[in-house]
Amino acid sequence: QVQLVESGGGLVQAGGSLRLSCVASGNIRHISRMGWYRQAPGNQRELVATMTSGGATNYGDSVRGRFTITRDNDKNTAFLQMNNLKPEDTAVYYCNALLRTITEWFDSWGQGTQVTVSS
Repeated sequence: QVQLVESGGGLVQAGGSLRLSCVASGNIRHISRMGWYRQAPGNQRELVATMTSGGATNYGDSVRGRFTITRDNDKNTAFLQMNNLKPEDTAVYYCNALLRTITEWFDSWGQGTQVTVSS
């Protein structure tokens, strides 16, 4: 079984910072892409940031320049540094990973972590 576990969410004032972490565990052989999506109440899930194993990044338009994604490939971990947070960043943030075990590929999701930004 493959599992993604997020941590680091919480309540912060506008202009503040938070750092999210996501650890992938299980019989993982390779993580092709790892990143973050978010979903606010009443909205669809949207891209925040992803990074490939080669280091290529992709950011949502609303977070580009404020958020930074990094990965530690040896530890199957991804981080999301969120700076200059705004109330509209309030959402549940989900970790996502496209990964391969010995036998097959998985598109896996974490359980989500709440980020709340107060004005």
